[in-house]
Amino acid sequence: MDLIPVPRTAVPDPQGRRYAFGPEPLLDVGPGAEGVARWLRRELGAATGWALPPAAAGARGDVRLRVDPAAAPDGAGSEAYRLEIGADGVELTGGDAAGLFWAAQTLRQLLGPDAYRRAPLRPGRTWDLPYARIADAPRFGWRGLMLDVARHFMPKDGVLRYIDLLAAHKLNVLHLHLTDDQGWRVEIRRHPNLTRTGSWRPRSRWGHRASPLWNETPHGGFYSRDDLREIVAYAAERHVRIVPEIDIPGHSQAAIAAYPWLGNTDVVDTAALGVWDDWGISENVLAPTEEVLRFYEGVFEELLELFPPEVSPFVHVGGDECPKAQWRASAAAQARIRELGVDGEDGLQSWFVRHFDRWLADRGRRLIGWDEILEGGLADGAAVSSWRGYAGGTAAAEAGHDVVMCPEQHVYLDHRQADGPDEPVPIGYVRTLEDVYRFEPVPPKLSPEAAAHVMGAQANVWTEVMEYQGRVDYQVFPRLAAFAEVVWSRLPEPESRDWAGFEARERAHRARLDALGVEYRPPGGPLPWQRRPGVRGRPAEGAPPIV
Repeated sequence: MDLIPVPRTAVPDPQGRRYAFGPEPLLDVGPGAEGVARWLRRELGAATGWALPPAAAGARGDVRLRVDPAAAPDGAGSEAYRLEIGADGVELTGGDAAGLFWAAQTLRQLLGPDAYRRAPLRPGRTWDLPYARIADAPRFGWRGLMLDVARHFMPKDGVLRYIDLLAAHKLNVLHLHLTDDQGWRVEIRRHPNLTRTGSWRPRSRWGHRASPLWNETPHGGFYSRDDLREIVAYAAERHVRIVPEIDIPGHSQAAIAAYPWLGNTDVVDTAALGVWDDWGISENVLAPTEEVLRFYEGVFEELLELFPPEVSPFVHVGGDECPKAQWRASAAAQARIRELGVDGEDGLQSWFVRHFDRWLADRGRRLIGWDEILEGGLADGAAVSSWRGYAGGTAAAEAGHDVVMCPEQHVYLDHRQADGPDEPVPIGYVRTLEDVYRFEPVPPKLSPEAAAHVMGAQANVWTEVMEYQGRVDYQVFPRLAAFAEVVWSRLPEPESRDWAGFEARERAHRARLDALGVEYRPPGGPLPWQRRPGVRGRPAEGAPPIV
């Protein structure tokens, strides 16, 4: 059946029978299934030409949508579904509304690549499906993608498109990296200079930071409040949660350029700073003052208005890669260390994070941050994105904290997909499609109690060398399809996984990606226009360390 991700059980009809739809199938919508019905009418209706009118009362529709908690397979939790195709049509049953939506995604895959088009290719054709019984449920509740829209801005329509691409692969978390040294991407009404000044930079490095090349075109953009409301509503309809990230106390030069008093003014002429036009880690970090805390409390207050808890229970605060040189040189920062009684500059960083840990918890949200936030201790409800390897996530899980595994050595999709001179702006270790397919989110040395704290995993996409949507597509696909199977399906140990079987299904899956207009990396290497000859990257040789 060429399904990705592979379902828990899929039983085809031994006789190979198929159900043929008539020219105007009827849709039977049970209680709780109204949202999925709207999605089917819009998406499948566009591709097939069907209106999918409601079945008459008491009549049996060709496609029947039901929500029934008993639909979950034994031992499965939420998001489970059943899909049955037989002589009387198609019945989709979700254990909850999300499960029913994933059943609809499976139905679309079974209908074939033409079901992903925006208009019928052959009006009047007969659509059919193989008889089958499928029962399915996800392995993890957190199946995510981190999209860096700070380094290179992705306009709103591109974000909506990626939400659809996540949903098509049964991924349910989009982590938006909204702020960094190179740009601030979210409108904050009480601090208008964050976008008036902080969302634009005069130029950008072309390639890795060692490259001598520059793109002199100003770059920027931001999401208005209504843009973000639309993104949140669009994601909610597709059962995708949004994790907004505001990075503190490092990665903050764009904010300091907008409001110079946020920086360490006794060390640096912060009024002379602009939004950073280079890559790497800026030395310009937030000052450890009460005024800075109040400023960012205002930022987070507006953020919580835009990202309601049912869609965004977690708020990401970054907390990573904070240089300490300015704090060491700042008399004000040193006085603050003595006043707070913290352990040096590392303790000062922890003080920042712990303040917002408590602040968010008081407002019913959970803080999540990169694994550096472990260094000063965390409140009970805080969670960790383990990016530097497995070690941070292992320590957090053993300490009773929830964890999202996203080790850069395995699931940073900005890393190159192959060796060789044609890969565009090659970054990091080679991570092939097969490497991603063999990624295991739960390290074997975790105790069973700690393993229960692994909420799932996410793939991360940092966009310093991805200047437009097509470059993002090239880095993300088809590897995101392999990642989706890892976090949804209950696969055996990495060395025992059926790579040949996945590879065959992935070949068929490319036709779906083609229909969706995804500019994925072809198996034979980049097409001529996907290359970036002469643009320097930063490849790492050999196998990545397992840390």
